[in-house]
Amino acid sequence: MKITSAEFVMSNSNVAKCPNEPLPEYAFIGRSNVGKSSLINMLVDRKGLAKTSGRPGKTQLINHFKINNNWFLVDLPGYGYARVSKKDKSTFQKYITEYFQKRKQLVCGFVLVDIRHDPQPIDLEFMEWLGTNQIPFAIIFTKADKLKSAVIEKQANAYLQKMMEGVWEEAPPHFITSSSNRMGRDELLDFIDGINKDFFKQA
Repeated sequence: MKITSAEFVMSNSNVAKCPNEPLPEYAFIGRSNVGKSSLINMLVDRKGLAKTSGRPGKTQLINHFKINNNWFLVDLPGYGYARVSKKDKSTFQKYITEYFQKRKQLVCGFVLVDIRHDPQPIDLEFMEWLGTNQIPFAIIFTKADKLKSAVIEKQANAYLQKMMEGVWEEAPPHFITSSSNRMGRDELLDFIDGINKDFFKQA
């Protein structure tokens, strides 16, 4: 897939007010500081589309971007650590949950995980929640440039193996990426393109 256009559409915290167009939607989510904004900018080839920050918890709303005029990329608030009040954090969690449960246009969620770290309970619990609620998702391992090539696949496989020790019968699709050297970009866009083609065939 070639990205020909990427435009910001809206930010809000009310799922009912999200765009009403019948276009496939892909939601990107992960723990704070996982490199989500950098990955989104790399994916759509626009440096400042998603706001990056050295401060965890920068994204605090549901952000919709229309890509190629035929699908939406959704940047969701990170879960876990962020410098916000407990009241604000519980609000984020509420509308994140509502988004995944109520958003009919959602065709796939992407859960971002820093490939350098061992599986974290909060990530595993969130993915288990997605599975229990029958919400399709894939894992995006980020920051692969921080590891030697021999370690990358080993680390990803160890992560997936840990998942398989739990409730999963099979591992979800996964992608290994780096925002700094564009690793995984083509594979991820091809995956989205394939889902889009199926979506429009059935429309």
